[in-house]
Amino acid sequence: MVKKFPFTGRVLMIGYGSVGRCTLAMIAEHFDMPLSNIIIIDGQDQKSLIAPYVQRGVRYVVNPLYKHNLEQVLNGLAGAGDIMLNLSVDVSSVDLMDWCQKNRVLYLDTCIEPWDGYYDNPDIPVNKRSNYYLRYEAIQRAKKWRKPAMSALLTHGANPGLISHFVKAGMLEIAAKKIKNFKDTPKSQQEWAALGNSLGVKVIQVAEHDTQIANRPKRPGEFVNTWSIDGFYSEGMQPAEMGWGTHEKKMPKDGHYHRVGARSAIYLGQPGLITQVSSWTPISGPMKAYCITHGEAISLSEYLSLKQGKKVIYRPTVYYAYHPCNDAVLSMREVATRDNWTLQPNKRLLNEEIIEGSDELGALMLGDHGGFWFGSVLDNATARQVLHGKFSATSLQIASPVMAGAMWLIKNPELGLLEPEHLDYQEIIDICRPYLGKIIGVWTDWNPLKGHYRLFREKGLNLNDPWQFQNFRIS
Repeated sequence: MVKKFPFTGRVLMIGYGSVGRCTLAMIAEHFDMPLSNIIIIDGQDQKSLIAPYVQRGVRYVVNPLYKHNLEQVLNGLAGAGDIMLNLSVDVSSVDLMDWCQKNRVLYLDTCIEPWDGYYDNPDIPVNKRSNYYLRYEAIQRAKKWRKPAMSALLTHGANPGLISHFVKAGMLEIAAKKIKNFKDTPKSQQEWAALGNSLGVKVIQVAEHDTQIANRPKRPGEFVNTWSIDGFYSEGMQPAEMGWGTHEKKMPKDGHYHRVGARSAIYLGQPGLITQVSSWTPISGPMKAYCITHGEAISLSEYLSLKQGKKVIYRPTVYYAYHPCNDAVLSMREVATRDNWTLQPNKRLLNEEIIEGSDELGALMLGDHGGFWFGSVLDNATARQVLHGKFSATSLQIASPVMAGAMWLIKNPELGLLEPEHLDYQEIIDICRPYLGKIIGVWTDWNPLKGHYRLFREKGLNLNDPWQFQNFRIS
């Protein structure tokens, strides 16, 4: 029997894609509230997909949001004590957050989005199209909110989001093995950073390998993926980004620092679409992965920065190393061959047609302690055993932290701007656990030089320090 979470307010969901559909099913399962308190604003007409919930009371509105109509569309749909779940693409997160603050509404999203036409606008400098800059802009905007500000949780899906909680849980596993009589869980940002420093964690890869296979392969001129195609394409077109560690000895030739904020991260002079790095997951083993920009690369590296006075004495290098499903790999490669890297005319989001495979999503922590991967391994067969078997492993891994984050916000309503690192990692993992398959921690002796010493020696790379970014980078 599912223990219901009581909520008397309204849920205003923006967007009804793969994550929105799974999130709605979870809210219907776990929230003690009438479904007539749920309103969904969608940019595309998907009445056939949501019809069963509309019959049970959910209000569904097809009305794309733009800067000029945001106030008109949203006014009256949510107010004090309600919560907005922004699961859309091409709708400004900061403008939605401002609207929520003005109307005393809680806010959650899974990534920081700008308005449509931002990422591919040649008049906007590359550095301002980065996740680092979008996060900086959100932080600056939040400084203007009146106090007490309503809780607004940025980037709380699977990754960014759940992965930050996996990092904390994984660090504690490492500490339990490497530090004699370790007992005290860190309680502050500085204590977590100090623990990372004492363990010698130099690199944190968000190492994900999606091996899900559908009953019909990708066709030419088609982009196939297990989650938001528009979202993945947008991320792939942004510059590759990473939190930049204090152990790094050499800046990439195409690497650039930012001029604003904490300057905890760098960006490369090419998009993630064509940037590859070496990585590892426990089931699939070594892999070549895309270095796709993600919010956790910036927020985690900044959160784990240890300072003496104003000087940063420790910070790990953090980035997303992603091997999508094979059909998505082929889709990305096809994009790279198209004029101006335009998206294919046809899109196919995989869900019920998936017949096998799994999604391995975890934090690969590398350094003086060796290598340790902590995360979720969710296979298709296990995913089909929950929520009436209608959702893929990837959707469940993303939607469950959305639901968990919403619960946390409702219980903590006036904390202002928040990121995943500010939440109780154990509480979030426990809520998500039924939807994550196996949550495991696995030690590994893998490093990016393994099996390639001769080749790397010829390239003049640093064989004495495998954790340098230049050793991970492939293209």
